[in-house]
Amino acid sequence: MSTPGRVRGNYAKTPERRREILEASIEVFSTSGFRSGSLRDIAERVGMSQAGLLHHFANKGELLAAVLRLRDDRAEEFVPIRGADGLATITGFVNLVEHNATVPGLVELHCVLSAEATDPSHPAHAYFVDRYHWVVRDLTRAFEDMRDKGQLAPDVDPASAARAITAFSDGIQVQWLLDRTSVDMAEEMRRFLRPLVTVEI
Repeated sequence: MSTPGRVRGNYAKTPERRREILEASIEVFSTSGFRSGSLRDIAERVGMSQAGLLHHFANKGELLAAVLRLRDDRAEEFVPIRGADGLATITGFVNLVEHNATVPGLVELHCVLSAEATDPSHPAHAYFVDRYHWVVRDLTRAFEDMRDKGQLAPDVDPASAARAITAFSDGIQVQWLLDRTSVDMAEEMRRFLRPLVTVEI
């Protein structure tokens, strides 16, 4: 007889089990997209039933939100924003691009979901609209700080530079996914930045 209030077996909501589900979700959503990726496929990858998966995440939308939060949490480990100077933020952005080459599943997830989410009815549409807003905002502030310290090349507009490196990052990721042997994403990003700044990154 089980002890009241305790959950046993695969239904235990352990951080490790939730992380396994999130990693499997990244694989499924990055290859099939959100709409085509099934909860059944995700559940099978972690060796549980669909009902067991729904014990950890109430529905597919909640699971998607958790996957996107995980991706953002990992990105924030590389890109200092709060209290950091502009050069540290931009350098961190390049370091994140370099790190992304080691996590192709997350790169695929971003490329697939951001394309799908251009449809306003997609459950991640608002997330990506908001994400691009704050990414450009934070990078603009970083370039403004660099401009004030004489680290930005003359006539470079901070907001335009922020949008440019965001677009470049997205584009180079697609090229890398198509041919990973011929593209060094971080090095290409450094080359792209050189005419924009007066310091080494």
